[in-house]
Amino acid sequence: MSASAGWRDISLAVSAATPEWPGDTPFSCGWTMRINLGSSVNLSAITMSPHVGTHADAPLHVHDGWPASEALPLHPFIGRARVCTVEEGVAPLDAVSLRSLPRTGPIERLLVRTGRGIANGSFPESWPALSLDALAMLLERGLLLLGVDAPSVDARESKSLEVHRALFGGGAFNLENLDLREVPDGEYDLYAFPMRICGVDAAPVRALLRDRESR
Repeated sequence: MSASAGWRDISLAVSAATPEWPGDTPFSCGWTMRINLGSSVNLSAITMSPHVGTHADAPLHVHDGWPASEALPLHPFIGRARVCTVEEGVAPLDAVSLRSLPRTGPIERLLVRTGRGIANGSFPESWPALSLDALAMLLERGLLLLGVDAPSVDARESKSLEVHRALFGGGAFNLENLDLREVPDGEYDLYAFPMRICGVDAAPVRALLRDRESR
């Protein structure tokens, strides 16, 4: 993550060293043309799952027939966002875990730092996820976007993906694999547009935070 003139890049650089979800397609890069082999340009080709690195899931990820990544709306991914650190642990995160949040008022975009992300180059064994009760409370307060530094908004072992389903069912969306290691808790302006790739279940994202006092 880098910061310049109030801007913080909270997306991960993607390379062959970026950990993928076990069993998913990792990043790889090949070359179709090379200048040193006589071509006029260097021309590369990449292969990767759209879940490698920082990304937004599409509803299609958890339900056949739900919208794919090209249908992701823009509004949830741009606007005021709050970064919140939660204590170490793997139990479901309840409202008490989010006690640093304001007790009243809307919370449209919440970025949760668990300390269990892949930014250090390894895939974590576990990470905490929101309980459905805590998520319901946030949705009642207007949640549009839940972001996490972890590989998923659901726990690693989850097969039902209840948090994903509750988010999409409540009209909200997610960001995963954020790099929040050097971001203090507080309010920022978020800019995190998903790529408009048709027919797939997730979209890579370049996610930026801007300090609100730098506007």
